[in-house]
Amino acid sequence: MAEIPSGEGWLYEPKWDGFRCLAFRSGDQVLLQSKAGQPLGRYFPELVTALRKLPHSRFVVDSEIVIYSGEQLAFDDLLMRIHPAESRIRKLSNESPATLMCFDLLVDHNGKLLTELSLAERRAKLEEFFHDLPVKNLPAEGVLRLSPASHDRDQAENWMRELGAMGLDGIIAKRLDEPYRSGERTAMVKIKRIRTADCVVGGFRYAEKGGGIGSLLLGLYNEQGQLDHVGFTSSFNAAQRRELKKIVKPLIGPPGFTGRAPGGPSRWSTRRSAEWQPLKAKLVCEVQYDHFSGGRFRHGTKFLRWRPEKKSLTFELPRAIAS
Repeated sequence: MAEIPSGEGWLYEPKWDGFRCLAFRSGDQVLLQSKAGQPLGRYFPELVTALRKLPHSRFVVDSEIVIYSGEQLAFDDLLMRIHPAESRIRKLSNESPATLMCFDLLVDHNGKLLTELSLAERRAKLEEFFHDLPVKNLPAEGVLRLSPASHDRDQAENWMRELGAMGLDGIIAKRLDEPYRSGERTAMVKIKRIRTADCVVGGFRYAEKGGGIGSLLLGLYNEQGQLDHVGFTSSFNAAQRRELKKIVKPLIGPPGFTGRAPGGPSRWSTRRSAEWQPLKAKLVCEVQYDHFSGGRFRHGTKFLRWRPEKKSLTFELPRAIAS
């Protein structure tokens, strides 16, 4: 993990766990666009409505779409919005409205392009933009919000410590004297929270080539005492993959995953890489991960070390990770 930079000239912001979004308005036309250029407006109609109601009829803001569930961010609720049925999207938008966390202003209400201005100047204009909004134009749920920012490094450290429980992804430190740089990271530093978990290795998949181990399949016990598949780790070089084979081969056999099991082949997998071998529940390893939601690790994890002193894991661990 990178260190939070110190010294003059930095602005610190929370790194939200959501969908990056550029929000455009020109008159009655509102466009929500992902970082990759994909339209998002049909999935978040409440945001389109809220932006259209603002007194400013022309602007472009850089932002992050998030959904709160109580006091926590709910990424799974965001994923549920990517649905083909408009009726389903409308229902979800009423039940769990999204929030647009705005952190940069690229075009002001006069249509002036601000991208060549420094971040310090753009931030001041963004705060003015929100200050000018009448309270009556902002929904009670806070569908539009000004993302917090601070020049104080201590505040950034507090965010890292205190907001992790609500699902904060980390901190972004940005240079105040830099213009807007789309797709570049030369003017910013991202500091992610490091999270680790101990998992039972319930199985493995072979590598497509070389005869070594392609990935270890990770499990956590549920409240019924069954081992659920929650993700995988494959951060091994060729030599480590061959060494892993010596470790796991003597343990091939049931029970493997007694609860939720790994999925079958996908259209991208070969037959060999899709098949998995169950293991006796003897191995426990520590992995580093970025997000745990919906009962599984959202992405692949990084193998850190074996934990031979841990013969079993308590059933409370899934809830501990999720928090």
